[in-house]
Amino acid sequence: MKKFINNIDSLLEESLQGFAKAHADIVNYNADPHIISRVKPTPSGKVALISGGGSGHEPLHCGFVGTGMLDAACPGQIFTSPTPDQMLTAAQTVESGGGVLFIVKNYAGDVMNFEIAAEMLDCPNATVLVNDDVSLAKDHSTGRRGVAGTLIVEKIVGAAAERGYDLMACQALGERVNQNTASMGVALTSCTVPALGKPTFTLAENEMEMGVGIHGERGRSTLPLTHASEIVEHIADIIQDELKPALGQTALLHINGFGGTPLLELHLIYQLAAQYWEQRGVKLCRSLVGNYTTSLDMAGCSITLSLLDAEMLELWDAPVHTAALRWGC
Repeated sequence: MKKFINNIDSLLEESLQGFAKAHADIVNYNADPHIISRVKPTPSGKVALISGGGSGHEPLHCGFVGTGMLDAACPGQIFTSPTPDQMLTAAQTVESGGGVLFIVKNYAGDVMNFEIAAEMLDCPNATVLVNDDVSLAKDHSTGRRGVAGTLIVEKIVGAAAERGYDLMACQALGERVNQNTASMGVALTSCTVPALGKPTFTLAENEMEMGVGIHGERGRSTLPLTHASEIVEHIADIIQDELKPALGQTALLHINGFGGTPLLELHLIYQLAAQYWEQRGVKLCRSLVGNYTTSLDMAGCSITLSLLDAEMLELWDAPVHTAALRWGC
Protein backbone atom coordinates (compact mmCIF):
# COMPACT_ATOMS: atom_id res chain seq x y z
CA MET A 1 0.00 0.00 0.00
CA LYS A 2 1.33 3.40 -1.03
CA LYS A 3 -0.70 6.35 0.23
CA PHE A 4 -0.05 9.87 1.47
CA ILE A 5 -0.67 9.28 5.18
CA ASN A 6 0.84 10.48 8.43
CA ASN A 7 -1.19 8.23 10.67
CA ILE A 8 -4.20 6.09 9.79
CA ASP A 9 -6.02 7.24 12.92
CA SER A 10 -5.67 10.93 12.05
CA LEU A 11 -6.25 10.64 8.30
CA LEU A 12 -9.89 11.75 8.33
CA GLU A 13 -9.29 14.63 10.74
CA GLU A 14 -6.39 16.02 8.71
CA SER A 15 -8.27 15.59 5.45
CA LEU A 16 -11.34 17.43 6.76
CA GLN A 17 -9.13 20.24 8.06
CA GLY A 18 -7.58 20.59 4.62
CA PHE A 19 -10.94 20.43 2.86
CA ALA A 20 -12.39 23.16 5.06
CA LYS A 21 -9.33 25.38 4.65
CA ALA A 22 -9.31 24.95 0.87
CA HIS A 23 -13.00 25.89 0.67
CA ALA A 24 -13.27 28.32 3.57
CA ASP A 25 -15.54 30.59 1.51
CA ILE A 26 -18.12 27.79 1.27
CA VAL A 27 -17.92 25.56 4.36
CA ASN A 28 -17.29 25.51 8.08
CA TYR A 29 -15.74 22.55 9.90
CA ASN A 30 -16.78 21.38 13.34
CA ALA A 31 -14.21 18.95 14.72
CA ASP A 32 -16.12 17.30 17.56
CA PRO A 33 -18.20 15.69 16.27
CA HIS A 34 -17.11 15.88 12.62
CA ILE A 35 -19.54 18.16 10.77
CA ILE A 36 -19.23 20.15 7.57
CA SER A 37 -21.79 22.95 7.24
CA ARG A 38 -22.14 25.80 4.84
CA VAL A 39 -20.78 29.23 5.68
CA LYS A 40 -23.92 31.07 4.62
CA PRO A 41 -26.57 30.49 7.32
CA THR A 42 -29.67 28.54 6.35
CA PRO A 43 -32.30 31.18 5.46
CA SER A 44 -35.16 31.45 7.93
CA GLY A 45 -37.91 28.95 7.13
CA LYS A 46 -35.86 27.03 4.57
CA VAL A 47 -35.80 23.23 4.79
CA ALA A 48 -32.32 22.17 5.93
CA LEU A 49 -30.84 19.30 3.91
CA ILE A 50 -28.44 16.94 5.66
CA SER A 51 -26.69 13.90 4.29
CA GLY A 52 -23.66 11.86 5.20
CA GLY A 53 -21.96 8.52 5.19
CA GLY A 54 -18.60 6.90 5.47
CA SER A 55 -15.60 8.78 4.11
CA GLY A 56 -13.76 7.42 1.09
CA HIS A 57 -16.46 8.48 -1.38
CA GLU A 58 -15.25 12.06 -1.85
CA PRO A 59 -16.51 14.47 -2.99
CA LEU A 60 -19.74 12.83 -1.73
CA HIS A 61 -21.03 14.20 0.68
CA CYS A 62 -18.94 17.07 2.05
CA GLY A 63 -18.15 18.34 -1.41
CA PHE A 64 -21.85 19.00 -1.99
CA VAL A 65 -22.37 21.31 0.97
CA GLY A 66 -23.18 24.83 -0.16
CA THR A 67 -25.79 27.05 -1.75
CA GLY A 68 -28.29 25.05 -3.77
CA MET A 69 -27.43 21.66 -2.27
CA LEU A 70 -26.73 20.44 1.26
CA ASP A 71 -26.76 22.56 4.38
CA ALA A 72 -24.56 20.08 6.23
CA ALA A 73 -22.83 16.72 5.85
CA CYS A 74 -21.75 14.14 8.42
CA PRO A 75 -18.55 12.30 7.42
CA GLY A 76 -17.96 8.98 9.16
CA GLN A 77 -14.69 7.12 9.27
CA ILE A 78 -13.70 5.40 6.01
CA PHE A 79 -16.60 3.24 4.83
CA THR A 80 -18.20 3.58 8.28
CA SER A 81 -21.51 5.23 9.07
CA PRO A 82 -21.46 8.56 10.88
CA THR A 83 -22.86 8.49 14.40
CA PRO A 84 -26.24 9.79 15.59
CA ASP A 85 -24.56 12.58 17.57
CA GLN A 86 -22.99 13.87 14.32
CA MET A 87 -26.39 13.92 12.65
CA LEU A 88 -28.06 15.53 15.64
CA THR A 89 -25.36 18.20 15.90
CA ALA A 90 -25.62 18.88 12.17
CA ALA A 91 -29.37 19.31 12.40
CA GLN A 92 -29.14 21.61 15.40
CA THR A 93 -26.48 23.68 13.62
CA VAL A 94 -28.35 24.34 10.38
CA GLU A 95 -32.08 24.00 11.16
CA SER A 96 -33.77 27.38 10.75
CA GLY A 97 -37.48 26.86 11.19
CA GLY A 98 -38.28 24.87 8.07
CA GLY A 99 -37.50 21.42 9.43
CA VAL A 100 -34.79 18.95 8.43
CA LEU A 101 -34.68 16.53 5.50
CA PHE A 102 -32.19 13.69 5.84
CA ILE A 103 -30.98 12.20 2.55
CA VAL A 104 -29.76 8.70 3.39
CA LYS A 105 -28.08 6.03 1.27
CA ASN A 106 -29.59 2.61 1.90
CA TYR A 107 -26.91 0.98 4.03
CA ALA A 108 -27.85 -0.62 7.34
CA GLY A 109 -25.58 1.52 9.52
CA ASP A 110 -26.55 4.78 7.83
CA VAL A 111 -30.26 3.99 8.03
CA MET A 112 -30.11 2.96 11.69
CA ASN A 113 -28.09 5.96 12.86
CA PHE A 114 -30.11 8.50 10.91
CA GLU A 115 -33.30 6.98 12.37
CA ILE A 116 -31.89 7.37 15.89
CA ALA A 117 -30.98 11.00 15.19
CA ALA A 118 -34.42 11.71 13.72
CA GLU A 119 -36.10 10.33 16.85
CA MET A 120 -33.93 12.54 19.08
CA LEU A 121 -34.49 15.70 17.04
CA ASP A 122 -37.07 18.10 18.44
CA CYS A 123 -38.07 19.73 15.15
CA PRO A 124 -40.07 18.49 12.14
CA ASN A 125 -37.98 16.12 10.03
CA ALA A 126 -38.31 13.60 7.24
CA THR A 127 -36.08 11.21 5.30
CA VAL A 128 -35.44 10.30 1.67
CA LEU A 129 -33.90 6.84 1.30
CA VAL A 130 -31.78 6.52 -1.85
CA ASN A 131 -31.59 3.02 -3.36
CA ASP A 132 -30.64 3.47 -7.00
CA ASP A 133 -28.26 0.48 -7.38
CA VAL A 134 -29.99 -1.94 -9.76
CA SER A 135 -27.19 -4.50 -9.55
CA LEU A 136 -29.19 -5.91 -6.63
CA ALA A 137 -32.68 -7.37 -6.97
CA LYS A 138 -35.61 -5.39 -5.63
CA ASP A 139 -36.26 -8.10 -3.05
CA HIS A 140 -32.66 -8.24 -1.80
CA SER A 141 -32.57 -8.90 1.94
CA THR A 142 -31.29 -5.42 2.82
CA GLY A 143 -32.73 -3.66 -0.20
CA ARG A 144 -30.85 -1.92 -2.97
CA ARG A 145 -27.88 0.28 -2.11
CA GLY A 146 -27.69 4.03 -2.54
CA VAL A 147 -24.85 4.95 -4.89
CA ALA A 148 -24.14 7.67 -7.48
CA GLY A 149 -27.80 8.62 -7.83
CA THR A 150 -27.53 10.18 -4.37
CA LEU A 151 -25.84 13.23 -5.92
CA ILE A 152 -28.78 13.74 -8.27
CA VAL A 153 -31.28 13.58 -5.41
CA GLU A 154 -29.22 16.03 -3.37
CA LYS A 155 -28.89 18.51 -6.25
CA ILE A 156 -32.53 18.57 -7.32
CA VAL A 157 -33.96 18.61 -3.79
CA GLY A 158 -31.34 21.15 -2.75
CA ALA A 159 -32.57 23.52 -5.43
CA ALA A 160 -36.17 22.96 -4.37
CA ALA A 161 -35.36 23.76 -0.74
CA GLU A 162 -33.55 26.90 -1.87
CA ARG A 163 -36.71 27.97 -3.69
CA GLY A 164 -38.86 27.57 -0.60
CA TYR A 165 -40.43 24.13 -1.03
CA ASP A 166 -41.70 22.90 2.34
CA LEU A 167 -40.51 19.74 4.09
CA MET A 168 -43.13 17.36 2.71
CA ALA A 169 -42.75 18.72 -0.82
CA CYS A 170 -38.96 18.25 -0.65
CA GLN A 171 -39.38 14.69 0.61
CA ALA A 172 -41.88 13.81 -2.12
CA LEU A 173 -39.62 15.30 -4.77
CA GLY A 174 -36.62 13.37 -3.48
CA GLU A 175 -38.57 10.13 -3.57
CA ARG A 176 -39.67 10.87 -7.13
CA VAL A 177 -36.11 11.52 -8.27
CA ASN A 178 -34.95 8.32 -6.59
CA GLN A 179 -37.70 6.25 -8.24
CA ASN A 180 -36.69 7.57 -11.64
CA THR A 181 -32.95 6.94 -11.17
CA ALA A 182 -31.00 3.74 -11.73
CA SER A 183 -27.28 3.06 -11.38
CA MET A 184 -24.89 0.18 -11.82
CA GLY A 185 -21.11 -0.05 -11.48
CA VAL A 186 -18.21 -2.16 -12.69
CA ALA A 187 -14.70 -2.41 -11.22
CA LEU A 188 -11.37 -3.32 -12.80
CA THR A 189 -9.59 -3.37 -9.43
CA SER A 190 -10.55 -3.36 -5.79
CA CYS A 191 -9.90 -0.41 -3.51
CA THR A 192 -7.40 -0.39 -0.66
CA VAL A 193 -8.78 0.66 2.72
CA PRO A 194 -5.89 2.26 4.66
CA ALA A 195 -6.67 0.43 7.89
CA LEU A 196 -6.61 -2.89 6.03
CA GLY A 197 -3.48 -2.14 4.05
CA LYS A 198 -4.28 -4.36 1.09
CA PRO A 199 -6.97 -4.63 -1.60
CA THR A 200 -10.36 -5.76 -0.35
CA PHE A 201 -10.52 -8.38 -3.11
CA THR A 202 -8.36 -9.38 -6.04
CA LEU A 203 -9.07 -9.71 -9.73
CA ALA A 204 -6.94 -11.37 -12.37
CA GLU A 205 -5.63 -9.18 -15.19
CA ASN A 206 -8.36 -10.53 -17.48
CA GLU A 207 -11.27 -10.14 -15.01
CA MET A 208 -13.74 -7.43 -13.98
CA GLU A 209 -16.26 -7.24 -11.16
CA MET A 210 -19.77 -6.44 -12.40
CA GLY A 211 -22.31 -4.76 -10.11
CA VAL A 212 -19.74 -3.69 -7.53
CA GLY A 213 -20.69 -1.53 -4.53
CA ILE A 214 -18.93 1.64 -3.38
CA HIS A 215 -17.48 0.15 -0.18
CA GLY A 216 -15.20 -2.36 -1.84
CA GLU A 217 -17.90 -5.04 -1.91
CA ARG A 218 -17.69 -7.64 -4.60
CA GLY A 219 -20.40 -7.36 -7.22
CA ARG A 220 -23.03 -9.68 -8.63
CA SER A 221 -20.51 -11.57 -10.77
CA THR A 222 -16.86 -11.78 -11.80
CA LEU A 223 -16.69 -11.72 -15.59
CA PRO A 224 -13.97 -11.87 -18.24
CA LEU A 225 -12.72 -8.38 -19.11
CA THR A 226 -14.03 -7.34 -22.49
CA HIS A 227 -14.34 -4.29 -24.75
CA ALA A 228 -15.83 -1.11 -23.29
CA SER A 229 -18.77 -1.28 -25.71
CA GLU A 230 -19.79 -4.69 -24.38
CA ILE A 231 -19.42 -3.55 -20.76
CA VAL A 232 -21.61 -0.51 -21.37
CA GLU A 233 -24.25 -2.52 -23.20
CA HIS A 234 -24.39 -5.06 -20.37
CA ILE A 235 -24.98 -2.34 -17.75
CA ALA A 236 -27.27 -0.22 -19.93
CA ASP A 237 -29.51 -3.20 -20.72
CA ILE A 238 -30.17 -3.68 -16.99
CA ILE A 239 -30.86 0.02 -16.41
CA GLN A 240 -33.08 0.17 -19.49
CA ASP A 241 -35.10 -2.80 -18.29
CA GLU A 242 -35.48 -1.18 -14.87
CA LEU A 243 -36.60 2.31 -15.94
CA LYS A 244 -38.24 1.51 -19.28
CA PRO A 245 -37.97 5.09 -20.61
CA ALA A 246 -40.56 6.08 -23.21
CA LEU A 247 -39.65 7.39 -26.64
CA GLY A 248 -38.73 11.05 -26.34
CA GLN A 249 -38.17 10.82 -22.59
CA THR A 250 -35.74 13.46 -21.32
CA ALA A 251 -32.96 12.16 -19.11
CA LEU A 252 -29.69 12.93 -17.38
CA LEU A 253 -26.75 10.59 -18.01
CA HIS A 254 -24.15 10.48 -15.25
CA ILE A 255 -20.88 8.59 -15.67
CA ASN A 256 -19.22 8.38 -12.28
CA GLY A 257 -15.63 7.35 -11.67
CA PHE A 258 -14.67 5.34 -8.60
CA GLY A 259 -11.44 7.26 -8.02
CA GLY A 260 -8.88 5.37 -10.07
CA THR A 261 -10.17 5.77 -13.63
CA PRO A 262 -9.03 8.68 -15.82
CA LEU A 263 -11.43 11.04 -17.54
CA LEU A 264 -10.12 9.78 -20.87
CA GLU A 265 -11.87 6.48 -20.18
CA LEU A 266 -14.91 7.97 -18.46
CA HIS A 267 -15.71 10.09 -21.49
CA LEU A 268 -15.40 7.01 -23.69
CA ILE A 269 -17.97 5.30 -21.45
CA TYR A 270 -20.21 8.37 -21.76
CA GLN A 271 -20.02 8.27 -25.56
CA LEU A 272 -20.99 4.61 -25.67
CA ALA A 273 -23.80 4.98 -23.14
CA ALA A 274 -25.15 8.07 -24.90
CA GLN A 275 -25.23 6.19 -28.20
CA TYR A 276 -27.09 3.33 -26.53
CA TRP A 277 -29.94 5.50 -25.25
CA GLU A 278 -30.10 7.85 -28.21
CA GLN A 279 -30.65 4.82 -30.42
CA ARG A 280 -33.61 3.96 -28.20
CA GLY A 281 -35.21 7.37 -28.49
CA VAL A 282 -34.15 8.79 -25.13
CA LYS A 283 -33.33 12.51 -25.18
CA LEU A 284 -30.19 13.03 -23.11
CA CYS A 285 -30.64 16.68 -22.22
CA ARG A 286 -28.12 16.81 -19.35
CA SER A 287 -24.86 15.06 -18.51
CA LEU A 288 -22.33 14.75 -15.71
CA VAL A 289 -18.99 12.97 -16.07
CA GLY A 290 -16.29 12.64 -13.43
CA ASN A 291 -15.35 11.31 -10.02
CA TYR A 292 -18.24 12.24 -7.73
CA THR A 293 -19.13 9.11 -5.71
CA THR A 294 -15.83 7.34 -5.37
CA SER A 295 -14.52 4.25 -3.65
CA LEU A 296 -11.06 5.45 -2.59
CA ASP A 297 -8.64 4.31 -5.33
CA MET A 298 -10.83 1.77 -7.10
CA ALA A 299 -10.48 1.59 -10.88
CA GLY A 300 -13.96 1.43 -12.35
CA CYS A 301 -17.08 3.45 -12.98
CA SER A 302 -20.83 3.48 -12.71
CA ILE A 303 -23.54 4.49 -15.14
CA THR A 304 -26.58 6.38 -13.84
CA LEU A 305 -29.66 7.34 -15.82
CA SER A 306 -32.22 9.71 -14.32
CA LEU A 307 -35.53 10.29 -16.09
CA LEU A 308 -36.42 13.98 -15.80
CA ASP A 309 -39.70 15.84 -15.98
CA ALA A 310 -39.84 19.61 -16.58
CA GLU A 311 -39.73 20.44 -12.86
CA MET A 312 -36.75 18.18 -12.17
CA LEU A 313 -34.88 19.56 -15.19
CA GLU A 314 -35.43 23.16 -14.06
CA LEU A 315 -34.21 22.32 -10.56
CA TRP A 316 -31.14 20.50 -11.90
CA ASP A 317 -30.26 23.65 -13.85
CA ALA A 318 -30.79 25.93 -10.84
CA PRO A 319 -27.69 27.66 -9.44
CA VAL A 320 -25.41 25.64 -7.19
CA HIS A 321 -22.19 26.61 -5.45
CA THR A 322 -20.33 23.85 -3.62
CA ALA A 323 -16.75 22.64 -3.57
CA ALA A 324 -17.42 19.92 -6.15
CA LEU A 325 -20.44 21.10 -8.13
CA ARG A 326 -21.11 24.66 -9.23
CA TRP A 327 -22.89 26.49 -12.00
CA GLY A 328 -25.19 29.46 -12.44
CA CYS A 329 -23.71 31.46 -9.56
